[in-house]
Amino acid sequence: MRHNPDYLLDDHTRIRALIRENPWATLVSDGLTASHLPVLLEDGPGLSVVSHLGRPDDELHQLGEREALLIVAGPNGYISPGWYGAGPAVPTWNYLAVHLYGRPEVLSPEETYQVLVDTVDRFEHVLPAPYQMDESYARRIAPGVAGFRLRAERVEGKAKLSQDKSPQIAHNIIRALDTDPTYANPALAREMREVWTPEENR
Repeated sequence: MRHNPDYLLDDHTRIRALIRENPWATLVSDGLTASHLPVLLEDGPGLSVVSHLGRPDDELHQLGEREALLIVAGPNGYISPGWYGAGPAVPTWNYLAVHLYGRPEVLSPEETYQVLVDTVDRFEHVLPAPYQMDESYARRIAPGVAGFRLRAERVEGKAKLSQDKSPQIAHNIIRALDTDPTYANPALAREMREVWTPEENR
């Protein structure tokens, strides 16, 4: 990502929250091979995620052989200049994104099975009647996927949230993102408040 000090996102607590709340990621490897997949953030120091790919995508990515890039996109959305209350102006797109670089570590069959279990549990536990995966069935299909862990050796984060605008315009944008009938985006509004609203007033 192109570096812009105004949009730098380097707070690891915010980065971890962004990954946890937006677990659909894109894995990009050498040769511009890309796959889309769910990721689970691991506890502990540093930034580490686990995920799984359907075979033979693991061979396409040559997992374990070279560095890969994992892209996690956070809340994002169109920003209309009609919300600014000042002109002339042009539209833009506000967004948050994190790039994790590292060499994926291929997991053992048992570790891969556990990633599948943890992935189901992660997304089922919020439901009124969480689905319980049948272990014998899950173990039978598990060889069809490849689990991996990516420990981030380098992290780049960007939060473009109208930092180039005045506080008045920023708050007008936040209000529109909360209420606009077409482009309402509460998640993006919340992220903008993190930048533009003093902590004691949030």
